[in-house]
Amino acid sequence: MEQKTLLPALLCVIFFNLLCFTIAQKPPACQTTCGSLKLKYPFGTGAGCGSPTFQPYIACEITNKDQKQQQQLLLTTHTASYPITSISYSTQTLTLTPPSMSSCSSMQPSPSNFGLDWASPFQLGRSTFILLSCPPPTSSLTLGGSSGIPVCDPSYSNLCASIYTCPSVVGLGLPLFPPTNTCCVYSPGNLDSKGELDLCGLKCAGYTSVVSLGDYPTDPSRWEYGVALKYSHGDLDSGIVDTKCKSCEMSDGVCGYSVDDHSFLCGCKNGYNTSSDCNNNFSPDQELFWGSASNLLPAWKMWFALVVFWEISYSF
Repeated sequence: MEQKTLLPALLCVIFFNLLCFTIAQKPPACQTTCGSLKLKYPFGTGAGCGSPTFQPYIACEITNKDQKQQQQLLLTTHTASYPITSISYSTQTLTLTPPSMSSCSSMQPSPSNFGLDWASPFQLGRSTFILLSCPPPTSSLTLGGSSGIPVCDPSYSNLCASIYTCPSVVGLGLPLFPPTNTCCVYSPGNLDSKGELDLCGLKCAGYTSVVSLGDYPTDPSRWEYGVALKYSHGDLDSGIVDTKCKSCEMSDGVCGYSVDDHSFLCGCKNGYNTSSDCNNNFSPDQELFWGSASNLLPAWKMWFALVVFWEISYSF
């Protein structure tokens, strides 16, 4: 009799702990911003958010800057993680600021190559790479050995003359106003077979990338620095954007996907997912929480567990 009295209580404790553990494992819901950036499909803040094609490369992380914690959207490739500073959804472009990239205010040797993953939906956009502190003369720099393709474009030598007026060149081990034959404007920029800007192979100490000269082509302190990338939705994602995702966002939802089968989900502010938009109410075949919370029990499974638990307890 004592065992029959204790068993339901024991089952209750086990079920309660399992439920609490399950809820405690819920990751943060999909967000519409990361730091100062507004996020829309195909970008997301983590697994289950945005497009499954972009998720392996894009994440919203907590970083420390000036002894303060802040959110930062990062693009991660096989070479490094690069902060994303701007996104243009109308032109499908974004701008990166690689930590090892030099600018007029700060120049330093780059410890690794800049690189992209060929399988990713990102390609180089319209930005100009300037290779710094290279073996002179840079006119002899080639890709693929001495008989390869010349790297430097001499028609942009004025950019080298301008960037070398920056006092920070000493950070590359160069003297003030160094000779421009150690600088190379790599235009149009290209990546090697590994998807990298091979600074080591070219024996250049560092690099910078200019998105825009603005109205000051001879004043490098006013240039806009960064690496511009183009991104592509792909045929499947384009169809989702034009139909389901647009409807989801108009209903104040966030576009995402199921981590199990990558099917489209619209995350709503009330904490539920829907396969259409947030104007449609919750139904039993939808998950209890966001698609990013793949380790949560779906609603029907939790109700089933409750029924089974009640039947077992009642039998005692």
